[in-house]
Amino acid sequence: MTEQAIVDAYGDSEQITGWLTMIEENLAVPFETKVLAVPVTVERVDLDGSEQIVAICRRGRARQSLPIIDLPLPTPPPDGAEWIEAYRRWRAGGHLSGGP
Repeated sequence: MTEQAIVDAYGDSEQITGWLTMIEENLAVPFETKVLAVPVTVERVDLDGSEQIVAICRRGRARQSLPIIDLPLPTPPPDGAEWIEAYRRWRAGGHLSGGP
């Protein structure tokens, strides 16, 4: 999965964009999960201003972004969640020049 996500990507920014693209294309959204025991709907994924992949979560009218590496996944996970897990493993391996 890593090879597929970062093929032809040079530098951190392009690698993150590659991961975002694969997660966007494969993750079945929207889906329900709980953040700090509060039910939320994950509407989509995006990049924030610091080029971190985030989940855009909604509860009622409120929306908030949460780093995808911190997003608790429901049981069973949505289709495509394996891309989030692969990204987490990649990040945990310290593959960004700034560290995980």
